[in-house]
Amino acid sequence: MNRIVVIGTTGSGKTTLARALSAALGIPRAEQEAFFHEAHWQPAAPERFRARVDAFTAQPAWVIDGNYVPVRDLIWSRADTLVWLDYPAPIVFRRLLLRTVRRSLTREELWNGNRERLLPNLFTPGGLIPWFFRTHWRRRRETPPLLTVHPHLRVHHLRHPREADALVTATTVSP
Repeated sequence: MNRIVVIGTTGSGKTTLARALSAALGIPRAEQEAFFHEAHWQPAAPERFRARVDAFTAQPAWVIDGNYVPVRDLIWSRADTLVWLDYPAPIVFRRLLLRTVRRSLTREELWNGNRERLLPNLFTPGGLIPWFFRTHWRRRRETPPLLTVHPHLRVHHLRHPREADALVTATTVSP
C-alpha cells in the first residue's frame, strides 16, 4: 500500500483512518476537503482544485481521503489501494453528530480558516446532518459499480470501525 484513497459517507471516519494509515506507513496525507474549500467555505475553482489534487497524487506514496467526484478519476487511477468505510447508519450518524457538536463548541479550525457552525449543520439543507441522510444509502448503492471501473485497486471494504483498527494494526511499519 503506497497510494491509498479512503472513501465513505460524511462522518464515517475517513480523515481519522487516513491519519492513522499515514502515520503507520510514514507517508504523506491530505484531505480533499482542504484542497476544495477556500476561506469562508468558498469552493476552489475546478481547475485549481484539480491541480492541487494532481500535485499531491503525483508523489510516489500518499494517503488521501474524500469523495469528490470531479477528481475521482485522477485519484482512483493513481491509487493502488481503496479503503471504503461502509459502516451502518447508526454508527456513522452518532459519530457525525458528536463530531459536529464538538467542532462547533470548540470552534476548531478545519481548512483555510473555516469552522463548523452547529445550527446550520443540523437544520439547513446544505448542513452536514441533512447531507448524511441524502448520501449515506446512495453511496452504498453507487460505490460497488464504480469499483469495477478500477480493477487494479486493492479494495478494503470495511463494515465496522474495529475492521479499520485491524487494518491500521496490520499496516504498521516497525521502526
